[in-house]
Amino acid sequence: MNSSGKKSVLLVNPWIHDFAAYDLWMKPLGLLYLAGILRAGGYGVSFLDCLEVSCFPDARLRKPTKKESGQGHLYKEMIPKPRVLGEIPRRYRRYGLPSEIVKEFVLRIPRPDLILVTSSMTYWYSGVVETIQMLREVIPRIPIFLGGIYATLCPEHAQRVSGADRVLPGPWDGEKLRIIGEILEDPSLKEEKGFLSWPFPAFDLYPRLPYVCILTRSGCPFSCTYCASHRLAKGFESRDPKDVIGELEHWHKNFGVKDFAFYDDALLVRPTEHILPILRGVIGKGLSCRFHAPNALHVKCIDREVADFLYRAGFKTIRLGFETSEETTQSQTGGKVSNQDLRGAVENLIKAGYAGQEIGVYLMAGLPGQRVEEVEDSIAFVKDAGARPILVEYSPIPGTALFDKARRMSQFDLEREPLFQNNSLLPCRWEGFTWEDFQRLKKSLKEPSLPFPSFPSPFKKGDGGGD
Repeated sequence: MNSSGKKSVLLVNPWIHDFAAYDLWMKPLGLLYLAGILRAGGYGVSFLDCLEVSCFPDARLRKPTKKESGQGHLYKEMIPKPRVLGEIPRRYRRYGLPSEIVKEFVLRIPRPDLILVTSSMTYWYSGVVETIQMLREVIPRIPIFLGGIYATLCPEHAQRVSGADRVLPGPWDGEKLRIIGEILEDPSLKEEKGFLSWPFPAFDLYPRLPYVCILTRSGCPFSCTYCASHRLAKGFESRDPKDVIGELEHWHKNFGVKDFAFYDDALLVRPTEHILPILRGVIGKGLSCRFHAPNALHVKCIDREVADFLYRAGFKTIRLGFETSEETTQSQTGGKVSNQDLRGAVENLIKAGYAGQEIGVYLMAGLPGQRVEEVEDSIAFVKDAGARPILVEYSPIPGTALFDKARRMSQFDLEREPLFQNNSLLPCRWEGFTWEDFQRLKKSLKEPSLPFPSFPSPFKKGDGGGD
C-alpha cells in the first residue's frame, strides 16, 4: 500500500511483434487515462511502456532515430516468426526494449496488487502474450487484467491464449472500473460520468515528453464498413472546447510540450461547435504548438474557414481520409466523401497556405475484391487534385461490416488466427490485385505504405528500418 493506505496498480503497454512497426505519435492513451483516474483516486500507480526507450534512461542502448516532433523508429530485435507465418519471406521482430531491461524495471518498482495490460492491433497479440508471461515470471501471483483493442475485437481468443486472469472487452466504462475496484477491495471505485469526466491522461509518467496525444471526442458518427470505431467507443461525445484548450495549455506551459497528436476519429465534425472554438482559443492564448492529425481529417468539413484556422493554429501534419476515387466503392464503404469534396478540401488548404506535398491523402489498398486499377486511378486523381497520395493497407477487422467478405475471399484463416489479419500480408490479395501489384505501387510513390487507420488510435506501420 502507498502512503494514503490505498493499494497499488501496475499499468503496462506491451511489446509489439511484427514484420514492421513505426512510431507515429504512438502512445497507450487509454491506459494513461486510466492511470490518471486511479491516481486521482489515491492509488499508487506504476507505469511500464515496453516500447519507449526514454522510460529507461540508464539503459545502454543505441537509441532509435526520432524526429523533433517525436515520431520515429522503435528499438527492435529479431525474433523467430510464428509457425503460421513461416512461409512469409520477411524478417520478424520484437519492437520495444530488450526483455532483461524490462525485467529489471519490474523488479525495482513496488510490488503491485493488480496489473492492467492494454492491447492494440489484433495481430500484435503475441507481444501481449510474451509480456504477460514475463510479468508472471518476474512478479508471480498477482492478478493480471487485459483490455484494449485486441481484447475487445477478439475477446474469446484473448481469454484463451493471452494468459490474463481476466479479459475486459468493450469501451471503457464504470462497470470495468467496478471490476477493478473488487480486486482492489474498494467498492467506491466507480465511474459516474464517463469520458467527459476523466482527468487529463497521466503523460507525466514518462520521464521525457517530446509530444502529448489529445482526444477531444470519443467515438465517431460515421459507419464505415472497414472501421471498428463503433466497437471501441459508446456513441459520440465531445469535450467542452474550453477543457481541450486547458489541457493543451497545461502540457505546453507546465511541461514545455510543443507537439500534439490528435487521436480523434471525427475531429472536424460540426466545426463551429468544436474545432473552430478550440483553434480560436489556441490562437488567442498565443500557444506556439505544432499539431498533427495522423488519424485523418474528414474531407467534407474542410471549408475555407476551417482550412485557414488549421493553418493559423499550427497544424503541421495534415492527413485526409479519402480512401478511393471510385464512386461505387465510396458508396459501398460508407459514403462519407466524394471526389468533389476532396478537390474542394485540397483547394481550401492550399489557399490557406499549405503546399500540396504537405497534404497527405490516405488511399486504401487491398480491399476485398478491389482491383489494382482502382488504386492506380485513385493515385492519379489525388495527384491531379494537387495533394500527395499515401497508400494504406487494408487490415480485416473482426466485427466490421466488411470482415465477412474479407474472410470469404482471403487465402488466410482470418477468423481463427488474428496473425493473418496483419495488413503486411495483404490478406485479401487475388489475381486482380497481387502482391507484386502492391509492391509496384509502393515503389512508384517512393515511400513506405501504412496500415489503414481503422482503429481509433494512430498506430501506423512504416518500413521499420527495412526488412
